[in-house]
Amino acid sequence: MNCSADSRPINPTDILARLKGLSAAEDFFACLGVSYDPKVMNVSRLHIMKRVGQYLAEEDFSGLPDQVIAARVRAKLERAYEDFATSSPLTQRVFKVLRDHDPNVCAAPGRAFVPLNSALKRFGK
Repeated sequence: MNCSADSRPINPTDILARLKGLSAAEDFFACLGVSYDPKVMNVSRLHIMKRVGQYLAEEDFSGLPDQVIAARVRAKLERAYEDFATSSPLTQRVFKVLRDHDPNVCAAPGRAFVPLNSALKRFGK
C-alpha cells in the first residue's frame, strides 16, 4: 500500500494510482495522513467517501505534479469529512435515496404517498 498511517508527510508519488488500489475508507485517511474520529467514521463512512468522490469529480488533475495532486485530494477528503463531522447524513443527503425522500420537500404531483393502512380503513367498516 505504501501510504502514511500517521502524521508523517505523505508520499505523493503516484498518489492517484495508489488511491485507486484502496478499498476501506480508513485506508484513504491513512494514505493521505488525515485524522478522523472513529465515531464519525462509523456513522458516515459511505457518505464521506461519496462526497469526496463528488468533490474530486470537479477537479482536473491532468498535467499537475504528484505533490499538488496529493495536496488537493487531501484537502477534498478533509472537506468531505468535515461536512459529516459537523452535520449528519440526513442533513447532507449525498445519496439519491435520501434526496428523493426528503420529508421537507412536497411530493411531486401525482406521486403522493398514501399509507396502505389509511386506504384500508375505508373498507374496514
